[in-house]
Formats: sequence, C-alpha cells, structure tokens
Amino acid sequence: MKPRTLIALACTLGMLPALAAGGWASEAGAPLKEQALAALKKAATFYRSRVAVHGGYVYHYTLDPNSMEIKERWGEGPASPDQVWVQPPGTPTVGLAYLRAYAATGDRYYLDAATEAAEALVYGQLRSGGWAQTVDFNPNGTKVADYRNGKGRGRNHSTLDDGISQAAIRFLARADQAHGFKHRAIHEAAQTGLDALLKAQFPNGAFPQVWTGPVPPKPLLKASYPKYDWRTEGRVDNYWDYYTLNDGLAGSVSETLLDALEVYKEDRYRAALVRLGDFLLLAQMPDPQPAWAQQYSYAMHPIWARRFEPAAVAGSESQDVIETLLKVYRLAGDRKYLEPIPRALAYLKRSRLPDGRLARYYELQTNRPLYMNRTGRDYFLTYDDKDLPDHYGWKGASRLEGLEKAYAEVKAGARAPAATLPAAEQETRARQLVRELDAEGRWISTYAGERLVGQPKIRAGTRYLASEVFSRNVGALCDTLAAR
Repeated sequence: MKPRTLIALACTLGMLPALAAGGWASEAGAPLKEQALAALKKAATFYRSRVAVHGGYVYHYTLDPNSMEIKERWGEGPASPDQVWVQPPGTPTVGLAYLRAYAATGDRYYLDAATEAAEALVYGQLRSGGWAQTVDFNPNGTKVADYRNGKGRGRNHSTLDDGISQAAIRFLARADQAHGFKHRAIHEAAQTGLDALLKAQFPNGAFPQVWTGPVPPKPLLKASYPKYDWRTEGRVDNYWDYYTLNDGLAGSVSETLLDALEVYKEDRYRAALVRLGDFLLLAQMPDPQPAWAQQYSYAMHPIWARRFEPAAVAGSESQDVIETLLKVYRLAGDRKYLEPIPRALAYLKRSRLPDGRLARYYELQTNRPLYMNRTGRDYFLTYDDKDLPDHYGWKGASRLEGLEKAYAEVKAGARAPAATLPAAEQETRARQLVRELDAEGRWISTYAGERLVGQPKIRAGTRYLASEVFSRNVGALCDTLAAR
C-alpha cells in the first residue's frame, strides 16, 4: 500500500490521533499531516452520518443546549426532515468539500459521501433541467417541485438566482469526473443540466433568472436609459424572464462554463462564455454611469425586479461583471473585453460612499445612492440610509483596488494568480482547526447576532453547525495536505 493509503486506513480504524481535552488532537509529536488527516476524517464522518438527510444538507443546524443534539435545520427558513438545500452553502457546497477531501487523500470514503450528495441533487433535478432552491423528498412536502424523476409535482422553474443551478451543475460535473464518467445517473444529470443552461442563454449572450425551457430570441440592442419615468413605469410582473445580472449571476455562470470546459473539453462551453462576455459589453450603461444594472428589459433598459429592487446602476453586480470580463479575456484573448473596464473602474471609484463602500443602487443618471425603506409592507424610494430594512444588503464592500490590480496584470499578460495562503499561515490555520474540532467531530459556531445566509430566526448565544464553516474548514485542511 502507498503511505497515503496506510494513513487513511489508520484514521478509519482510529489508530491515529487520540481524543484530548480542547479538541481532536494527535499523539504528542505526531506530524501535522497526520493530525490534519485524522481531523478531516472525524469531521467528515460526523457530517455525513449525523447531519445529512437523504445525502443532502441545509445551511445551519441549531443544537439543543442540554443534549447538544441537532434541534432545528435551517435553509432559507426552517427545513423539514425531508428537505435539503441546493442554494449555496447547501448540498453542492458540502459535496464539493468532500470531493476536495477525496482528491487530497485518495480515500474512497469522501467520494462515497460526495456521491450521496450528488444523488440527492439528481433526485431533485427539474424537468426543465435545472434546480429550484430546495429538494423535497416528501411527495406531499411544502417545497416539492416537478422533478425529472417523475416523483414530484408543481413548479418547473429552474433558477440561476443565488447561484442555485450553477452550484448544482458544477458539483455534478466534478462528481462525474471523479467517477470517471461512469456513474450513469450523475453523468446524465450533469449533461442534462448543462444542455438546459445553454438553451436558457439568449442569442445576445444574456441569461434569465429563471427558465422553464429554451428562451425566445430578442432584438440585439445596447443598454440605454429609459425615456419614461422609471419610478412609476416599465415595471413587469415576470422580471425573472428578462436579462439579469443579479446576485453575481455573470460570475457564477462563467465559473460553471469554465468548469464544464475543463471537465468535458467541449467547445460549446467556451462559445457560451464568449457570448456572455458579448452581452456584458452590450449591457454597459452609457455615460454618466458606465457600469451595469441588476436587471434589464428586452429593450435593454434597467428595470425593477422585486419591489425593493429598483431600476438602477448596481455597485456589487458591476464589480462582478468586471471580474467576469477579465475571465472572458483570459479565455478568448480579445482585447474588446478589456475596453469597458477602465471607464467602469473610474466611475465606481467616484461613486464610493464616505465609508469606502459602494451602494447597492445608484439612481439612474443623477448617480445619487438610492435605497428603499418601508412602512409596514409598503416600500418607498429614499436617499436616506438611516434605519434601512435589515433583510437586504444596501451597501457592499469595494473591491476596486483588487480589480484595478487584476486588470493591470491581465493587460500586461500575467495569468490569474492562485489564491493560496503563505505556508506559515496555512500551517497555523490547520493547527487551529484541529484544536477547534470537538469530541464528536464538530466545528461549533455561536450566534452573536451577525447576518447569516438565509437569516435563520435564532437567538444570540445559540450554538449551531454551519455547512459553510464545515466546507471552508475541510478546504483549509485539504490545502494543508496538498502542500505537504
């Protein structure tokens, strides 16, 4: 046997680290690699055997303060025992963490755990080829949808909102690759998802937020400001059918297409990404706001989405578009994808708030930071940023310095650098994670009132497990193993 296999077997049999006060620690003097291997297996075993339902996961799990057993399951709201979440950091996020562990160790246990998560997504794939936010394994459940397997009912709305279908496709493609493309159900689901994604792309390169089938062709137009009063006119009931960049869609779709190109080596994924880049060129607003909106009509005017998402230029989405254009340029090598970036960066730098952040929205043409407030259930536009509703991110971090640096490096011919911590920091982080893992194999968080994905209604001081924390920590330990 190879040394790696022997170490993995020893971890499985419990021969390596012994339990010690303060966490899962190794025998005195054991190398960090052995500690990391043991912690990784301990954490994955708990998450797979004690947290998963139907092979899948949600965002958060509160713990009973007396028994410390899982008490509640939370996604975007409470989850039933038969519901798992597709939206990150749910099932695909955890599944990708298992695949990283498999790649770092060669231990089949992690591939089996990833396979169970992938099979949960296979079950919940919609007839339209993508995914909804959740998979409900109860045929009479509250979130069941029209599944491709015939076991569901109801809606058939595949969504790109919040990276949902993108995450599922990326994970299934990587799981398909890990199985050598021989797991029939996973392979079919990945191919079906990718086929549906490409059919959901408009001829101009844009994507809708939601699709139920192939999209119709529309006129090829450049973005412009509406001549009507955007405050009261131009709203649509089915905004999800129109061109969208909301919640980083350009970035998450581009990563999905790049993964598909890497895994399957098919040029159609390259072509789709180039078409997306072409849409981003069309979607840049003219002066005085040469950036991007969240949502566009077929006439390429910024439009409203939800009642608290006005027609406006969007700070966060504009940064995501710039990052995506850099990816398209690296792939296609055509400098036209770099041309919009300097003007957009200069505009966004001028638009920063006094605290250095960017507003989520800037009013069309005046460029005033624009917010929404509400009285009861009714929202209204405001320029006042005091006492805003806390269910939405009205301001976001500026990444402009990093984008400027990346643009300069790409323009000079540099390749994208790998995002890795220095070796000393990596080792310090790994040792901390080993110490923090408890006797059961859990990384426990304590809620201190911070904003969490899905906004679970839990009290300050509540102890909970988070799929995001588990996946991030697994990744950090895998980085340590890969470097040693």
